[in-house]
Amino acid sequence: MEQVLLAINPVAFSLGNLEVRWYGILIALGIVLAYFVGQREAVKRGLPEDFLADLLIWAIPISIISARIYYVSMKWEYYGANPEKIIQIWNGGIAIHGALIGAVITAFIYCKKKGFSFLKVADILAPSLLIGQIIGRWGNFMNQEAYGGPVSREFLENLMIPNWIIEQMYVQDLGTYVHPTFLYESLWNVVGLIILLILRKVNLHRGEIFFSYMIWYSIGRFYIEGMRTDSLYLIEELLRSAQVVSILAIVLGIILIVYRRMKVRPVVRYLDEEKVAGNNAKNNANNKVKKK
Repeated sequence: MEQVLLAINPVAFSLGNLEVRWYGILIALGIVLAYFVGQREAVKRGLPEDFLADLLIWAIPISIISARIYYVSMKWEYYGANPEKIIQIWNGGIAIHGALIGAVITAFIYCKKKGFSFLKVADILAPSLLIGQIIGRWGNFMNQEAYGGPVSREFLENLMIPNWIIEQMYVQDLGTYVHPTFLYESLWNVVGLIILLILRKVNLHRGEIFFSYMIWYSIGRFYIEGMRTDSLYLIEELLRSAQVVSILAIVLGIILIVYRRMKVRPVVRYLDEEKVAGNNAKNNANNKVKKK
């Protein structure tokens, strides 16, 4: 008989009656790492040092609210009958697509008000989005959620993944092992992160790093979503909302790349402003030397 270990406790520690969960810790860690990576690039690209921090003050709470609104709207039959549960986000129920939509809208409005190019900021922060998603999916692992359909232990062992991941993929309520779809998406995003960092050096047209993020993440999410057993549906058991949004994001990303390549002039590239910033730094240094 196979020996099955107990699932990992989703509660990291308790402070009195307050339970601090691994999910929240990992989400916070993802945000912090994403911020530091994005901040370094933002300053390098010529944005004010406090730009990203000020943006996050708005983007984080709005993203959480929009993630909840998205989830509730997809489960409205339940929440409409139990409206008091709508605000009970601590019981679970947020959607990454809702968070992304909220973050993008917030960034667009913020950039417009501050007089910065949204696409420039989106290009800078696209890798940071993936960093947050890579780490955030491990929160699903700790909660033993966002998994796929049943598989055998042998199947998981053949994936060459550590035993502690395999054991966490045994769901007691189902009495079976399941697809680690959290891991599939996290690894897909790791590859996407590497691609985006390479694309920075290619010096693409402005916006194309962000559009590439849209396309890459959505391709992976479309296929991985098809494996999951907890999908949100636009039409029950027929149209998974994440797959519909993914298709729309892929098509929109391709259209925007093609359109901007054909129509937008003058062409502004990702690294163009780095050269300008570099020249300005050299000029400032030369001016200081002259003054001395």
